[in-house]
Amino acid sequence: MSGQPPPYQAQGVTARKLRSNFTPGSTPWAMRRAQWTALGLTEADLEKPKIAIVNSSSSLASCFSHLDQIVGPLKQAITAAGGVAFEVRTAAPSDAITSAGAAGQYILPSRDLIASDIEVAVEGALLDGMVGLASCDKTTPGQLMAAGRLNIPTIIVACGYQPSGSYRGEAVDFEDIFRFAGHVNAGRMTIDELGEMSRCAVTGPGVCAGMGTANSMHLTAEALGMALPGTTPVLALGPKMWDAVAAAGARIVELVAEDVTPRSILTQAAFRNAVIAILAVAGSVNCLKHLQAIAVEAGADVDVYRLFEELAPTVPLLTDVKPNGDTQITAFEAAGGTLGLLRQLAPLLNLSVPTVGGGTLGEAIGLTADSAMTVARVSRGSAVAAGSESATASASAPGSASSSALDSASSPVVVDESVIRPLDKPVATHPAIVVMRGSLAPDGAVLKRTVADDAPLKFRGPAKVVHSRDEGVAAAKAGRFAAGDVVVLTGLGLRGSPGMGLTSALMFAIDGAGLSASVAVITDGQMSGLVNGGLVIAEVSPEGAAGGPLGLVRDGDLITVDVDARTVDLEVEAGELAARRAALPPLAAPTGCGWLSVYARSVAPLGSGATLGAGGG
Repeated sequence: MSGQPPPYQAQGVTARKLRSNFTPGSTPWAMRRAQWTALGLTEADLEKPKIAIVNSSSSLASCFSHLDQIVGPLKQAITAAGGVAFEVRTAAPSDAITSAGAAGQYILPSRDLIASDIEVAVEGALLDGMVGLASCDKTTPGQLMAAGRLNIPTIIVACGYQPSGSYRGEAVDFEDIFRFAGHVNAGRMTIDELGEMSRCAVTGPGVCAGMGTANSMHLTAEALGMALPGTTPVLALGPKMWDAVAAAGARIVELVAEDVTPRSILTQAAFRNAVIAILAVAGSVNCLKHLQAIAVEAGADVDVYRLFEELAPTVPLLTDVKPNGDTQITAFEAAGGTLGLLRQLAPLLNLSVPTVGGGTLGEAIGLTADSAMTVARVSRGSAVAAGSESATASASAPGSASSSALDSASSPVVVDESVIRPLDKPVATHPAIVVMRGSLAPDGAVLKRTVADDAPLKFRGPAKVVHSRDEGVAAAKAGRFAAGDVVVLTGLGLRGSPGMGLTSALMFAIDGAGLSASVAVITDGQMSGLVNGGLVIAEVSPEGAAGGPLGLVRDGDLITVDVDARTVDLEVEAGELAARRAALPPLAAPTGCGWLSVYARSVAPLGSGATLGAGGG
């Protein structure tokens, strides 16, 4: 045997050496050979592309409880394409479950833990490519961050949204549970009624059935070119999801052979396209920091926040999927999904960008010449019907799509324009997401405008300051807030929390108290992607605990908000603010070895995507 491993040769592709194949006779070669032979790999297998199946799942939540069922069929597809698959596990946070401890502080840091889990498993073993099984909110950005960091061929597979149910004859989903919990606190709903609704809201596995953070990030992965065209959103365990799994298993082996890496796809133009897509669906405000983090990890010179500022006034809202309006995610999928949205947005997009499918975005949406690009077959006769409030997963066998899961992109992209509007007949023309700046948020903050745009566009009122989510909820329940107040929730930023605590419970408590239309809320914490009501400004930077102006606000201080001008200002003299800042105790240095302490010592500001490694010390 020669002193060098043989190159991998894929059909029609120039042979190249795989990084997973070591020099024969070396110690790493011998150790790998011993371990993998014991796993049943053959001599031929040892020379094939080694593909990681990144399974960010657990049995803690229905968001990703179905992912284990996907691993087997995906392994089969990878094997059939000439690769060898290895399942690797990561942390699996669910906003619904993992937010219980530490007031929700584990949620955002778990994103970076996922990226690092992948690095350890995939880079440590020097595998050749990976397929990320994406589900709940932080799994997609975590996997995309790892793809940018490791820069090995990667495909993201969105594993689908959950089927929802009905409560006393009315459609109900997980978003309603969030919202009506606040009504219990205000005495507008009983505990028994909420309990009954909770038992009806989720009828199967998958992510929240709305344009919250999870579905927004699934859409974003496709808009970036990192998910196969036509694969988002999909019903969990439905036929389109299985088609996407089969297609990804075949395509990832080709990507390794072709050496198509994430950094060749995650370009400035790709990020610009993704921002346009998010704005057109009024996606989750959490997409801003996640996109920025992906850009940082991929080494892309992109300021995502400035892109939102630049593009928001020019991108109309083309659909109103809950919680933005009444359209169900099932209707959006049936109307054309992300691919249909991108087709409608074509005049605003860069259509020459590549995708993991093998061609350009323009080819994916059928606006250029035929290509050999891989797309997932759109199953006919799907159980998903436009507007249905309770779709059920198909009984199709997981591998049933494998023989016909790959189609040419030359087939037309069909769009139901009653659901996904054309650019000249939008649902609304005002910016869906607004980056705010001013004396209270010198480095920026984010605000989401509703489809109806029924929240005040100008607001001036006295501050009512609270320092924790629980204090705020208790204040709302006790009637401490009144119409005209500006509720300030400070101390929940990246380092002060640490981890950027969730503030959604306060928003829903205010809604339950009947004040969502008459007060403003400003916080350095983060919101759930399902929050979409009232005048709420979140993720204020710099954060209050680190000396930002938000931490200097006192009860009674006047605050002015002008949404059209994109400003948020604190009406306090500079000298008074300087005196308050001088009196602040220093931010306590994180201690201990726990993950939140490690995170607090390492995290960078929001403008850097809250990534690790460039913290403020």
